[in-house]
Amino acid sequence: MAITREHDLHRRRAGRNIGLAVVLVAFIALVFGLTIAKVSGGGALQAYDHSYRPAMDPDNVRFPQR
Repeated sequence: MAITREHDLHRRRAGRNIGLAVVLVAFIALVFGLTIAKVSGGGALQAYDHSYRPAMDPDNVRFPQR
């Protein structure tokens, strides 16, 4: 004999699970959107890795402005 009646607890738990899924999808979309905005912003996307790079030094200008 199969149990077919759904208890109120099951409906509340399903509602919480759906709510949590919506929050997680929104968080993932936010992080993805921020990542795309940062990458598509252009410019120098170089990280700081404890080594000197003249391209990142504002005092070391290769082509002075006229």
